Amino acid sequence: MTPLKPYLVRSIYEWIIDNGLTPYLLVDATAEGVMVPLAHVADDKIILNAHPDAVQNWLLGNDALSFSARFSGHSENLYIPISAILATYAKENGKGMMFDERFDDEIPPEPTPPKSPKKVSQPFLKVVK
Repeated sequence: MTPLKPYLVRSIYEWIIDNGLTPYLLVDATAEGVMVPLAHVADDKIILNAHPDAVQNWLLGNDALSFSARFSGHSENLYIPISAILATYAKENGKGMMFDERFDDEIPPEPTPPKSPKKVSQPFLKVVK
């Protein structure tokens, strides 16, 4: 199966744009393969304005996101593996979705412990006179 996360990122991004809001991406800047301007990284994360007016050459595939954007007047090419995207949300109201580290399809969910069966009492009859 193809991974679910890129489809969710795409759909939330489009939903935010369709509602006239500004899509933001929260990215783990320390993840393998991430290429972002390090001068704008804080606490190992970077928040990116992904509005079509703020970016060029937007390409959101199933493996990675790439685009160009301006930072302090300089054009930068960014490359972000899908696994490094921690959240996509609207700047104006915060609506969107966060992804935890276990969201990636390659990581199986934690097994749930089996439920212990309830003790079932034996049926009994009572003579009523």
